Amino acid sequence: MGAKGGALVERAVQILTKRGHHVTVLPTTGPGTACGIARQRIAAGADLVVAAGGDGTINEVAEGMVTSGVPLAILPAGTANVLATEMKLAPHVERAAESLDDWRPRRISVGHATCDGGRVARHFLLMAGIGLDAHIVYHVSGPLKARAGKLAYWVAAGGVLGRALPQLQAEIDGQRHECSFALVTKVRNYGGDFEIAREVGLFDDQFEVVLFEGRSSLRYVKYFTGMVLHRLSGMEGVTVLRASRVALSSTSGQRVHVQIDGEYAGPLPAEIRIVPGALTLLVPSAYRPPEPAL
Repeated sequence: MGAKGGALVERAVQILTKRGHHVTVLPTTGPGTACGIARQRIAAGADLVVAAGGDGTINEVAEGMVTSGVPLAILPAGTANVLATEMKLAPHVERAAESLDDWRPRRISVGHATCDGGRVARHFLLMAGIGLDAHIVYHVSGPLKARAGKLAYWVAAGGVLGRALPQLQAEIDGQRHECSFALVTKVRNYGGDFEIAREVGLFDDQFEVVLFEGRSSLRYVKYFTGMVLHRLSGMEGVTVLRASRVALSSTSGQRVHVQIDGEYAGPLPAEIRIVPGALTLLVPSAYRPPEPAL
């Protein structure tokens, strides 16, 4: 987080302190450090953990809090914050801090992904993407992401156009489905700007699984149009299911990637499952899970 982000966090700390909270600020020092910080503070007796950052940072903090009874609150920052968008939080660190005392604890399920044949195991709050979008996450430029934010993902996506896509198999409830992109999600929002899933929310104890068929990346131009128009469900080549466990493997002999909460996780094979009641999340009192799409 740059100087501007640091100043916003400092202002948020002032707001929380004035409201009677005793706040300890612990900045991350690099990828993977937030998880350990959260665990240390819980062991030291913290009764609330507030994460300021994007989805990747929040994912790391949540990893250090799973199975504890300590609530997690978020202050939206970073490249994207799907969780903040899902809860309809004000897209500003200070405004979120001002309303935090009105939020309420809710025990929610989270996802758990094992990748690379079990060598990688991580929890996630939002979604796992397997295939096309994980390929983009894998190839996104770190320096460009730091400078240009979401634009870096569009640049990486441009490199996929016209190419043949690796195929994967998703096994759900004993049925096998072949596709080139699988989204296993607990939220409607995707990337902060779009919706792919339509009938799932943070309080659900199942995933919505959206499978996209197609060997050519050009087919995704049609899918993208359907997403923008909210017409993906029922579109040829798109399958929407509910599940609490998904097993995934490559069927083309090519390396297929997995991303969770917008960060690279590892390659297939993978298993993704629901962990019920795993985390206490503070949610705005006005927040209601999305109603099922008609």
